[in-house]
Amino acid sequence: MDHQEKLQTLGRSIAVPWVQDLAKEKKSTIPPRYVIPHQDPPLIISNTSSLPQLPVIDLQTILSNNEDFSELDKLHLASQEWGFFQLINHGVSSSLLENVKSGIQEFFELPMEEKKKYWQQGGDIEGFGQAFVVSDEQKLDWGDLFYMVTLPTHLRKPHLFPKLPLPLRDNLEAYSAELKALAMKIFDLMAKALRMEAGDMTDLFEEGWQGMRMNYYPPCPQPELAIGLKPHSDSVGLTILLQVNEMEGLQIRKNGMWIPVKPLPNAFIVNIGDILEIVTNGTYRSIEHRATVNSEKERLSIATFYSPKLDGDMGPAPSLISPERSPALFRRIGVADYFRDHFSRELRGKSYLDTMRIDHPK
Repeated sequence: MDHQEKLQTLGRSIAVPWVQDLAKEKKSTIPPRYVIPHQDPPLIISNTSSLPQLPVIDLQTILSNNEDFSELDKLHLASQEWGFFQLINHGVSSSLLENVKSGIQEFFELPMEEKKKYWQQGGDIEGFGQAFVVSDEQKLDWGDLFYMVTLPTHLRKPHLFPKLPLPLRDNLEAYSAELKALAMKIFDLMAKALRMEAGDMTDLFEEGWQGMRMNYYPPCPQPELAIGLKPHSDSVGLTILLQVNEMEGLQIRKNGMWIPVKPLPNAFIVNIGDILEIVTNGTYRSIEHRATVNSEKERLSIATFYSPKLDGDMGPAPSLISPERSPALFRRIGVADYFRDHFSRELRGKSYLDTMRIDHPK
């Protein structure tokens, strides 16, 4: 089976209604399939300045200070204790970010006839639609997505990336290249902070698999009953999120509470995925997060995922496991097999990562 066939068989998702259309009907209640009972409320504190805030990492400071490792230590601690951080001075031009944001906004505002050209085909996971819908009874997210594989270029679906409207296509081409370079810088710094052999990280991710997921969460008449994206950890290596408009909604689970994230202007929100938790043998942790919705205004974001190459396999980095350091906590698995299994399930917390764990006798 070649690369292309492997990817074609990675996953399917059942077709569901377009939430943007449901929201336009201006009804006072939401359909029963979108009602998610018994949700944990977010952490509400009257003085928001006392809320715990995501660590902020200055990439320029790390790259320019060869002698001072304090910012690298901050990155290491954030990856261990939070699994999330905001990245500033990351080197991606603000004009490119603005062009990507406006292009995504316009893309979701295209008429339905235009959008249909980019629809998920045969239940495939790429295109407009939803993901991880595996049964007709399943509760649905109050949100629409557009997902596509962007790298390596030979894995791009012919009816998606090459057919995107201009200038969005050119801007995403530049953005894809910039974010690959940024992801590799972050992986390199993490390897340094973990005292890993650099090759353990670069060999795995250098020719890796990049996907982009644009998210659109329309206003919801009953936001307390719905969820934009169910609680989950990301299955990938690293996620780099760009907030497209000023509406907040991302929350992360920290110490059993849901903490809202306030994105900094022009920053990326970066989070550790399950694959990086496996590769670092549990030192860095993927964290559950969710997207909430509101009744006032839509929220848009674009997540760029970076994972190892599909034809390889993965497991804890060899330089991190030894009798002195730690036994392997996760099993080795083929990357394509890992994703195939992941996309066949409903999204639920960190339950998929738990299937990878090796039980060691206490």
